[in-house]
Amino acid sequence: MPQSSSTQSALSFNNPAGLYDPQPNGYSHVAIAQGPVRTVYIAGQGGEDAHGVLATGFAAQVRQALTNLQTALAAAGARPGDVAKLTVLIVDHTEERLGVFGQALKALWADAPLPACTLIPVPRLALDGMLFEIDATAVLAAP
Repeated sequence: MPQSSSTQSALSFNNPAGLYDPQPNGYSHVAIAQGPVRTVYIAGQGGEDAHGVLATGFAAQVRQALTNLQTALAAAGARPGDVAKLTVLIVDHTEERLGVFGQALKALWADAPLPACTLIPVPRLALDGMLFEIDATAVLAAP
């Protein structure tokens, strides 16, 4: 079972035999947190910049949302490799959009194991023109 890139990780990830390989789509099937741990919940991050301006287009919103996610994780002392679970909401979901998201996620995670992830196609998000939102649960070793 590969370990997270954190030196004192409380997380491990597994893609069991008998299930398809989810890594091309940017996630793992199973995330296991072993305690004592500190759990960090990151609210849904969309494609808005620090001034609230929404990026134009799906790919740009994905990039901005992942930048926002990194900022929120860093504020809690976490990194992408500490994320156990993601929930992704995509307006007008297609396999092409899945590919855009999966590539961006794999680039951000680099060599860290990919977290468990649920993608939910939705008809609309909170703001007009918003096409993508992602939230995260990170697990860190307790101080």
